[in-house]
Amino acid sequence: MRVFLTRLLVAAAALTAVPAWAADDALQGIRQAGILRVGTTGDYKPFSYKGDDGALVGADVEMAKELATALGVRAEFVPTTWKTLIEDLKADKFDVALGGITVNPDRAAVGDFSVPNVTDGKRPIARCADKEKFTTVEAIDQPTTRVVVNPGGTNEKFARASFTKAPIEVWPDNRTIFAQIAANKADVMVTDGVEADLQAKLNPGVLCAVPVATPFTHFENAYLLRKDPALKQAVDQWMTAALSNGLWKAKLDAAMR
Repeated sequence: MRVFLTRLLVAAAALTAVPAWAADDALQGIRQAGILRVGTTGDYKPFSYKGDDGALVGADVEMAKELATALGVRAEFVPTTWKTLIEDLKADKFDVALGGITVNPDRAAVGDFSVPNVTDGKRPIARCADKEKFTTVEAIDQPTTRVVVNPGGTNEKFARASFTKAPIEVWPDNRTIFAQIAANKADVMVTDGVEADLQAKLNPGVLCAVPVATPFTHFENAYLLRKDPALKQAVDQWMTAALSNGLWKAKLDAAMR
């Protein structure tokens, strides 16, 4: 009988157990530790990337410091990747992830999204000489078109879902992926519009944002948080103020130069 009751209690505990990444007192823990752990890939201009000296820079990196100050703590940056972002959040490696993170159901299932700070859509970038060739999904999806993507994120997900004829190459480093197009080792990449515009600006006369009639998708970027109503409320209030008082725009404009 005792063995039966023990097994019954174990089974009940398993059924009612809450995953480690579920709702908790994240904000309280952040304030007690005095540290806001910030997960970021560090490979996505203008949001989060490494400068020439190896230090993290970008609009969201600067915003993370502002957020930490608003919470009365300091920011500590934790490296992650697009492929491991969700698992790293589940493993409690950071409190907030940022740096051009697209809102989607898979991510929302394990964390809370803040008020969005970017509304965007997927658009192609190609060599300027070829920019008129790739203005639609159908025009890109040809056996002779070499599509390049970075691994594990929404760019790869879009390419896999949209292109059945064009060969897709996964390039492991998002920081050097555009050089593949410039060097004629790939033809086109479909990425967030803000990234296409920035890379065209950084590579004038070589790379161009393709002049599509409308973006191929529409989405929002936001900060991905540990599940905690108090943390979400605090970040939402701060982000709403940053959007209305021009702080976010100033940080983004500075990163786009």
